[in-house]
Amino acid sequence: MKKFLAILLVLVMMLSFVACGGDDAETDGDAAALKVGFIYIGPINDGGFTQAMYEGAVASKEHFAGQMDFIYRENVPEDTQEVKSTALNMIDEGCNVIIACSFGFGDAMNELSAEYPDITFLHFSGAMKNDTNFDNWFGSMEQARYLTGMAAASVTESNILGYVAAHPYTEVQIGINAFTLGAQAVNPDVEVKVVYINTWGDAELEKTGAEQLLDAGADVITYHADSTAAQLAAAERDAWAIGWNYTKNDAGEKYLTAAYWNPEVYFNYALQNILDGTFKPESYYGTMKDGLIAIDEVNEAVPEEVRNQIADIKEQMEAGEFDVFTGPIYYKDGTVLCEEGQTLDRAGIWSITNEIEGVSAI
Repeated sequence: MKKFLAILLVLVMMLSFVACGGDDAETDGDAAALKVGFIYIGPINDGGFTQAMYEGAVASKEHFAGQMDFIYRENVPEDTQEVKSTALNMIDEGCNVIIACSFGFGDAMNELSAEYPDITFLHFSGAMKNDTNFDNWFGSMEQARYLTGMAAASVTESNILGYVAAHPYTEVQIGINAFTLGAQAVNPDVEVKVVYINTWGDAELEKTGAEQLLDAGADVITYHADSTAAQLAAAERDAWAIGWNYTKNDAGEKYLTAAYWNPEVYFNYALQNILDGTFKPESYYGTMKDGLIAIDEVNEAVPEEVRNQIADIKEQMEAGEFDVFTGPIYYKDGTVLCEEGQTLDRAGIWSITNEIEGVSAI
């Protein structure tokens, strides 16, 4: 009887661990100099944005070899109070760095940074930061988007490319416009149709949006949303698909390539500065050159000539010799985005407020 009770007690303890600790089991203890709390909007196996951020955290932990541990919470909604509560629980668990991986987490990080000056807060996207312990980070994803647009335009037969987009917001419109410019460089007759789903991640809406674009004649689908649902929709209709955020192929032979992040590039940089005592908020903006921004291998269905062009322009981007937003470029209403001979700097790019000529929202 005692043996049975002992076994039962062990089973109860195991079940309790699974129920309470399943989303933060990456910590090795308290010996590391840095304990980092990662807050994710989606599940860590979503095949997209959150998985890219999670695997970046794992790579960063390996990079620092015992100097860094991390815990994480997944599926945290963009609600300021809930994000604050999540971060405060992480601080109570010993975290001295909080990395919030979604645009809508910014307000919570901004408030907490003033309340906890000894904690460092790092926020993906947005423009909020302070002078001491709160920074934002992003990157020139327009570079990879341009290259994927080149690939898309080289295989389309309908001359219609479909783009499932989260929000009519600058970050998203930068990507749409860069993709369109890349496509137009290969095929001036191409048209990009966009469906806005007004959420960063909802697999059902992403798939429905892709289906709407396919119904409108698109034979290549890409997206700015968190899952790979748009890829699945393309595959079901034997259309081409281009991934986003991560290199997961859910379209089989119809997967062309992907624009994706290597977030460990930033994590390693910022965390090393924190360890060295040299951290200073700077609104970090990674590029193809430093590796934060990347493009996956290009499907051989893309003609060799275009694949060579993509590789050449990628090299120029890495060398700082190719700027995506170089005029003349016009918004679809005919107003000027970029004058002839003008190249938009970072501030100019982040002032984009609409889609360019060749894009239509449906």
